[in-house]
Amino acid sequence: MVDHLIDVHGCKRILFLQGPQGNEDSEQREKGYRQSLKKHNLPFDPCLVVRGGFEPNQAHAAAVQLIAAGLEFDAIFTGDDDNAVGVIQALREAGRDIPADVAVVGFDDSLFARILTPPLTTVRAPIEQVGQAAVRQLLRLIRAEQVEARLVLPTELIIRQSCGCSA
Repeated sequence: MVDHLIDVHGCKRILFLQGPQGNEDSEQREKGYRQSLKKHNLPFDPCLVVRGGFEPNQAHAAAVQLIAAGLEFDAIFTGDDDNAVGVIQALREAGRDIPADVAVVGFDDSLFARILTPPLTTVRAPIEQVGQAAVRQLLRLIRAEQVEARLVLPTELIIRQSCGCSA
């Protein structure tokens, strides 16, 4: 996602909204965010990483605070699509246009992502496959068979208009 914002849209100051503290998904998304910045020789700015909590009201409050403080950013990568809802609301209240002024992207490809205005660019995680893999792992445990310590499934970038793409 962050590669897309940098490579396609030229974003240089990308805000990352974390999920709840200690949440593994949030930590992995932040790891990817940092790796992408490093890959593109963009400095990591700790001021651009704030807690959004996977919760729209918390994300809204964080965005309002950052806007009021005058923090400059050209994109926001929200830890999940719920955060994106709060961020979009805060940006609109501040008179900022999405995506002309600020690109907003999420993670999860929730049902409402495609009906937001503008439709939300997001990352689709294979939720159904995760459930199937968990059941397989559980059955192996029950049978006292060896299980994989960690299983990572591929995600898919879903391009919509909130990042600045036309489709």
